[in-house]
Amino acid sequence: MTAADVVILGAGIMGASAAWHLACRGVRRIVLLDRGTGPGAGSTARATGGFRAQYATPINVRLSLLTRAKLERFVEDTGVDPGYAPHGYLWLATAEHELAALAEARSVQQAAGLSEAAAVTPADVRRLNPAVAVDGVVGGAWCPTDGFLRPLALLAGYLDSAQRLSVVARWGVEASGLELGADGRVTAVRAGAERVPCGMVVNALGAWAGGCGIMDQTGFALPVSPLRRQVAVTVPTDALPASMPMTIFVADGFHLRVRDGRVLLLLPTAGAPGRPFDDSVEPEWIQAVLAKAHARVPTLRHVPVDPAACWAGLYEMSPDKHAILGATPGVPNFFLINGSSGHGVMHAPALGQLLAEIICDGQASSLDVRPLRPERFAERNLNPVSELL
Repeated sequence: MTAADVVILGAGIMGASAAWHLACRGVRRIVLLDRGTGPGAGSTARATGGFRAQYATPINVRLSLLTRAKLERFVEDTGVDPGYAPHGYLWLATAEHELAALAEARSVQQAAGLSEAAAVTPADVRRLNPAVAVDGVVGGAWCPTDGFLRPLALLAGYLDSAQRLSVVARWGVEASGLELGADGRVTAVRAGAERVPCGMVVNALGAWAGGCGIMDQTGFALPVSPLRRQVAVTVPTDALPASMPMTIFVADGFHLRVRDGRVLLLLPTAGAPGRPFDDSVEPEWIQAVLAKAHARVPTLRHVPVDPAACWAGLYEMSPDKHAILGATPGVPNFFLINGSSGHGVMHAPALGQLLAEIICDGQASSLDVRPLRPERFAERNLNPVSELL
């Protein structure tokens, strides 16, 4: 295979964003390698398409604000509509300690620039989402500029635009190893019988990033593991409007939204023991999420789930539920863009830009990304983890 300046492992939303941003910075001879048969064969297509800036740490709020600015000019940049629809995120608390946690997070959000984040009362909840039963709801949090996007539209925009800038995407090709020079730098990527000489490599392998044998060669244990997230999908219905905000119950994480004329129902669960990459949907889980939906959204009691439409996907989890961005310790030309922990699609535009800055300029200039540095795990300097946000 022809030599490349940059080889990107994985052509999902994260790899595509990195490729496009690097190409826009003038980097040439970029090659994307993906084991899938074509675009959207991995986790990107399994995302539900939520977008929010209501997070509990400044770095995640700022990543969302940078992404939002990029979504607003995405058509101009790529010619593709990303489907950004600011219908809002509505968080509901049923206990005072949950309300206090939302208030603490909101102070972080507002300090980071999300001035429109606001507290809501039960009366506000009735107005913002009349379908939700407010029995036991003591208040919540609301941001009108949160909402939805189209994951596959984002992917298509970045991939198509990157290829117009001469980025090469190779499908059905899985990297199998690295060649390292005496100085510890990567000199080539092996993909089966092929060898790709290169100047640098980017790991954008999503949930598979930490478990691939490639990381073993670097000497850095990338702390990324898969976590299954299941989605129950109703039959087509007009029981809820398309403009309904994403609505989330803090107590157990149950949330729902409308997409393409169906209601998506989600309830976090533990991964399947001993089957880390299992992406099946459990019938028992469907019944559990339906019980939550019927109790909290009465209008859905007569709207059945369509079992054939349900799906599951894999989050790429890091220990502190924050992305990992930067050069691999000890291998200065092997870059990581991993571990977004369920925020990958919504933060991919920002992270791709920031990685391009790191590669081209030696450091990120748009945001202070020190909280995302790979070294933080060895330093025992992890980001605070909020179970609520």
